[in-house]
Amino acid sequence: MKLAMIGFGQAGGKIVDRFLDYDDRTNSGIVRAAIAVNSAKADLMGLENIPQENRVLIGQARVKGHGVGADNELGAAVAEEDIDEVQNAIDAIPTHEVDAFLVVAGLGGGTGSGGAPVLAKHLKRIFTIPVYGLGVLPGTDEGGIYTLNAARSFQTFVHEVDNLLVFDNDSWRQTGESVEGGYDQINEEIVRRFGILFGAGEVGDGQEVAESVVDSSEIINTLSGGGVSTVGFASEEVELNTGGGLLSRFTGDDGGSDNLDAANTTNRITSLVRKAALGRLTLPCEIEGTERALLVLSGPSEYLNRKGIERGRKWLEEETGSMEVRGGDFPRQEPEVAAAILLSGVTNVPRIKRLQQVAIEAQENIDDIQQESEDNLESLVEDDEDELEPLF
Repeated sequence: MKLAMIGFGQAGGKIVDRFLDYDDRTNSGIVRAAIAVNSAKADLMGLENIPQENRVLIGQARVKGHGVGADNELGAAVAEEDIDEVQNAIDAIPTHEVDAFLVVAGLGGGTGSGGAPVLAKHLKRIFTIPVYGLGVLPGTDEGGIYTLNAARSFQTFVHEVDNLLVFDNDSWRQTGESVEGGYDQINEEIVRRFGILFGAGEVGDGQEVAESVVDSSEIINTLSGGGVSTVGFASEEVELNTGGGLLSRFTGDDGGSDNLDAANTTNRITSLVRKAALGRLTLPCEIEGTERALLVLSGPSEYLNRKGIERGRKWLEEETGSMEVRGGDFPRQEPEVAAAILLSGVTNVPRIKRLQQVAIEAQENIDDIQQESEDNLESLVEDDEDELEPLF
């Protein structure tokens, strides 16, 4: 699948930058074009892979390149005012070669949180190809203002895109990590999961063609209908034997690839599918009630057993209760077999309910604090008002 990726804000820019690095490392060819948009000049300068001419600074008249300070209303305002600046960069994209736009943003900050929904609305008005969002939720320990920003941005963003893919930092943060190290690890997890998902079906010269191809139309159909999506992932290492055979814990085989046990391989693939669906999702949720799903198995073709993939797809159909479960394989000469599962149209998401509730409480607290501050100021100066005359 060929994507035009637009990273909005600091987190969005870093993730798109990492996608370009992933593309380069794996030769997957997912990113047809990459743009970074920010109101902070320093954040744009810190990117490594996005070309300089594709880094767009907005809001200079208002914030002079210093960012919007976690004010996502201001982020939305500067995005609306400078949308032509962003459009100029988009005009250079060969959109006839692109399957979809992917607007990437952290939902807890200011620029991306406010600006990403504005851009998505603009793109949908102009282009006929799908516009997807990839939104990153802040951790609950990041503070009330970021939770409030995320709740408001999520509520707006999900209605402006054709589908909102969500990644929850809360589920992936590890204790004892440095802030920078934690975000680097999280960004790598994001690009790995979405990279396999969007990379399926792309075949280069000399590469093997899948038995059951997952092309861009399969992904688009799975994401159609809107709503919220999450991605599950599980992998198991295989060793590529330099003698031409494949040795692996995956099959339990101690001979060459000629002796692969089909029944064992089938069972292992089914087990991998279960791990992906019931393990750590990018957005934790109950998978029952999922509207549509897509299963992609990647790895050396010797291990991509058609019967195992079909059995895994059937199991997923039963678990989700969905009649729209697509599946296929993605042959790659990588030392692992991986299952990536896209669950689209999920509705039983306790994390989102909790986010909205905490945001409502945060909004009430902010209103109370503001009122108390005004009362305190009034009480501080009112004693002198009768004796002193103001200047004007």
